[in-house]
Amino acid sequence: MRSWSAPDIVRLPGNGGPLRVHDTATGTLRTTDPGPTARMYVCGITPYDAAHIGHAFTYLTFDLVGRVWRDAGHEVDYVQNTTDVDDPLLERAAANGEDWRALAEREIQVFREDMTALRILPPRAYVGVVESVELIAEFVAKIRERGAAYEIDGDIYFSAESAPRFGEVSHLGRDEMLRLFAERGGDPERPGKKDPLDWLLWRAARPGEPAWDTVLGRGRPGWHVECSAISLHELGMGYDLNGGGSDLVFPHHEMGAAEARCATGTGPHARNYLHVGMVGLNGEKMSKSLGNLVFVSRLREQGADPMAVRLAMLGHHYRTSWEWGDAELTAATERLARWRAAAALPTGPDALPLLAQVRAALADDLDTVTALAAVDAWVGAALSGSAQDDPAAPALAADITDTLLGIGL
Repeated sequence: MRSWSAPDIVRLPGNGGPLRVHDTATGTLRTTDPGPTARMYVCGITPYDAAHIGHAFTYLTFDLVGRVWRDAGHEVDYVQNTTDVDDPLLERAAANGEDWRALAEREIQVFREDMTALRILPPRAYVGVVESVELIAEFVAKIRERGAAYEIDGDIYFSAESAPRFGEVSHLGRDEMLRLFAERGGDPERPGKKDPLDWLLWRAARPGEPAWDTVLGRGRPGWHVECSAISLHELGMGYDLNGGGSDLVFPHHEMGAAEARCATGTGPHARNYLHVGMVGLNGEKMSKSLGNLVFVSRLREQGADPMAVRLAMLGHHYRTSWEWGDAELTAATERLARWRAAAALPTGPDALPLLAQVRAALADDLDTVTALAAVDAWVGAALSGSAQDDPAAPALAADITDTLLGIGL
């Protein structure tokens, strides 16, 4: 599946430092230590509706990870999936009276356009489930060969008891796992399961549902298995960072980690797990199921500058849950205008200290709040006319905000 176009990246003087992030699996701040190529996998959308601000905040976060790694001198091998066949997509297509493939392709295209407008760096591989069905089926077959799976009426389930490290990502107790599993698409009460926490790897064909002929017979993948199969195929075991929204910690990433260990006999699946806070609206987490959504595409249609939308999101640390409101966009639009005015000046204060400040802030667990404050201080000095002695400074300041923060001035 094709990705989206990449914005140009200007090389800044020198190199940034190593990136430190909060690793969910250990609960600590850890310095990432990739080789020459940093490997990252991020869980993508289920395209039954347009991308909302919560989605955009997630992909902005991993865009920053890639930018900091590149600035430190690494190549970045970034892979993202899209769940282009799944129950929510099929249900929405049926409600709309349209073909599920057409719905998926339309919303994936809107997503591409949103990511391009927000200047999100594209993945090297943007991989759909439909194009990966045989790959996923072979992965499930390998798990079954290792004795970790069993069948119920043709469906194939992973046996949680076969995963001795189950809980290594989320560190949740069993009662909390059961609660979240039921809330987030699981089927703990299905008769015939060995354990309520066992999860679906392969769904046997049902009348009226899409299905494919594979080594497992006719059917389609379960949700949690797609990312483990695709990430191992594209990046291998023990890649540098696996990420998504905080609602994916359990069950999605926990179950994917167990599958990967089972299939390969090694671990961990990823060296670091990074999860992004939820964005709310009117006191609730922004979600398609609740319908309290602010769509990036709708904001663009209404005339919002995508750079102002990006800047509004950058005003919040990625691990903090927050609420979107009109005031967010208004303040970001005003801030963007000040930044652009300063960048257009013929001279300005030395911008090399600004570069060091922004680099240090982003390397410290993507501290965008401090990075934006540093830019604001430079902009304030530039607009006030103090220390206006460097004709190269406005251009360098614009390159800093562009390359490191993704804000095109």
